[in-house]
Amino acid sequence: MSVQRELLARSVTCELCGGENNLRAYPVPPNSNGSAAQSVHACETCIDQLDNPEKVDATHWRCLNDSMWCQEPAVQVVAWRMLNRLKDEGWPVDLLDMMYMEENTLKWAKATGEGETDEDAIIHKDVNGVVLSAGDTVVLIKDLHVKGSSMIAKRGTAVRNISLDRDNAEYIEGKVDKQTIVIITAYVKKS
Repeated sequence: MSVQRELLARSVTCELCGGENNLRAYPVPPNSNGSAAQSVHACETCIDQLDNPEKVDATHWRCLNDSMWCQEPAVQVVAWRMLNRLKDEGWPVDLLDMMYMEENTLKWAKATGEGETDEDAIIHKDVNGVVLSAGDTVVLIKDLHVKGSSMIAKRGTAVRNISLDRDNAEYIEGKVDKQTIVIITAYVKKS
């Protein structure tokens, strides 16, 4: 069954605002595999505002009062992120206080850094002091022996689509030779 069919079986309206027009699958970043479980059935208006924070219309998102109670983790994640994005409006703070999510779902929601204040955010920097973001491409600046393996990640290897360690500014993760490894930021430079 296609993802669109699975989402239609789950909801015939936008799972965020209840809209009925121009619905499509919205893979929830940062690491969605494109499956229905990691996607939201959303309208064009919601998707446009999710992808373009400068276009956000706070009034449109009052719908989160209902959709935040959805049992689908992907919908909960998007609702939580939008409520955090709109905190300055006042009303989202009350909804966030009422919202409950399983631990893994909350971890997924926080994966993009939504909801963190500047003083809470851990900043990852490469060897040159350039700030790294999830999804960046970095290049190894020295040969690295991978712990627990005989593999050596060679200097000059490009590591694409990195993810950041949420607890330690010195660690990032990325795939080298189809194997996910933890890399110390002092050994990479942003490309």
